[in-house]
Amino acid sequence: MAPDWRIVPADFEDARLRALLALHLEGMHRYTPACGVHALDLTGLQAPGVTLYTLWDGEALLGMGALRLHPDGVGEIKSMRTHPDHLGRGVGRTLLEHLIAEARAAGCRRISLETGSGPAFEAALNLYAARGFLKGEPFGGYTPSDFNHFYHLDLQAA
Repeated sequence: MAPDWRIVPADFEDARLRALLALHLEGMHRYTPACGVHALDLTGLQAPGVTLYTLWDGEALLGMGALRLHPDGVGEIKSMRTHPDHLGRGVGRTLLEHLIAEARAAGCRRISLETGSGPAFEAALNLYAARGFLKGEPFGGYTPSDFNHFYHLDLQAA
């Protein structure tokens, strides 16, 4: 993480966060079949068991990522998004490492995610693969389709 960067729990009143969340949701609806959009909106990100983290450089919001804790010892990554002005700076990798550390600290045995396919998802898929996530079975009530994929990282082995 760059020396001036800081990760903090989200301030849902912050207009910069709301704008990034709107951009994220718009993209998920643009690149995902209607029945396959599982992105959390503002209300979903404030639900019990979900913590949204934001990454900042001074006053600039670099990105966001959420961790949802499931009762079966699984942490789920949600709403990962780098602000378009900060692509290629390691924002996604920094947030991913933070979410993994938070899942470990919460006692999770595994961290998982559901994501889509196609060009809009390639950067995310490459990030998860580089970190050791393996493609696997659906979890948490998700229904598999030709579009979505499920990835898992065993926190007891990683």
